Amino acid sequence: MVTSITSDTEFDAIKSNGLSVIHFYADWSEPCQHMNSILEDLVLENEFRNIKIAKCLAEDFAEISLKHNVSAVPKFIMFRNGVQVDVLDGADPIQLNKKIQALLTKSDKTEQKVEDINLRLKSLVNSAPVLLFMKGSKSEPKCKFSTAIVNLLNDIGAEFSTFDILQDQVVREKLKIYSNWPTYPQLYINGELIGGLDIVKELKENGELNDLLKLENSKANLNDRLKLLIHKADVMAFIKGNKQVARCGFSNQLIQILNQTGIDYETFDILSDEEVRQGLKVYSDWPTYPQVYVKGSLIGGLDIIKELREGGELIATLKGEI
Repeated sequence: MVTSITSDTEFDAIKSNGLSVIHFYADWSEPCQHMNSILEDLVLENEFRNIKIAKCLAEDFAEISLKHNVSAVPKFIMFRNGVQVDVLDGADPIQLNKKIQALLTKSDKTEQKVEDINLRLKSLVNSAPVLLFMKGSKSEPKCKFSTAIVNLLNDIGAEFSTFDILQDQVVREKLKIYSNWPTYPQLYINGELIGGLDIVKELKENGELNDLLKLENSKANLNDRLKLLIHKADVMAFIKGNKQVARCGFSNQLIQILNQTGIDYETFDILSDEEVRQGLKVYSDWPTYPQVYVKGSLIGGLDIIKELREGGELIATLKGEI
């Protein structure tokens, strides 16, 4: 049902949350009545079920009409979260439908982008048993708070990986929202946020930090961890960045080639974990990146992948048939 606006407050409420379409009309206007009928049909369609659609008598709400430059009717104004995002003058149902569809598509893309970022962050916080998001690295902290927490963890013999938030602005901004923690550093254990420097200090002082880290039996063998990582998917690519955003030319070329095969694969961002970045080169006896593994076996780097493609053997190799 199309809502009939009966007060200034109701107008503000309708336009303030999510996507809304408000029709400024006159009850004496035939085109307006026709468009109101069109709106009644629109609200019955599933794809428009989350949109608030309302009609507002322009002459009865003169101040609102003046504020939104309504000088003729019918006029449609589209809002998202209280902000005007589009407008349509005149009785044009086809154009109105197109505009609403475009706004819905944009909204879907925005939601998908948020979902993709959250999936990346979830993967990232789970990429090491103990992971510290900080400014700089454990060997070269770049602020006093990061230095303090690194020294604290080193003092108790903790094994931990670090992620330099200065190298990735998206992670730096979005992780604060994801974790609901506004500052850095942030310490995660087994994918769960422990807290920042003050929290970690308190946990150390009361003896709980050692229990969380399970230092007495958590000296995880790096080779065991690398073995788990290379078996994480049938096809694993260790690159700079990820399959959505490669962070060097060689990694980007590899991703383009793998995408063309249509075969599922996973990536690990070596920039997110210095321990893996250095340790895997020794483990695999392969000094450079990217590195591609199939069912836990090293295939090689970009040049090998190119050779396999040129020889027509790439897809069979990625499927583990060769």
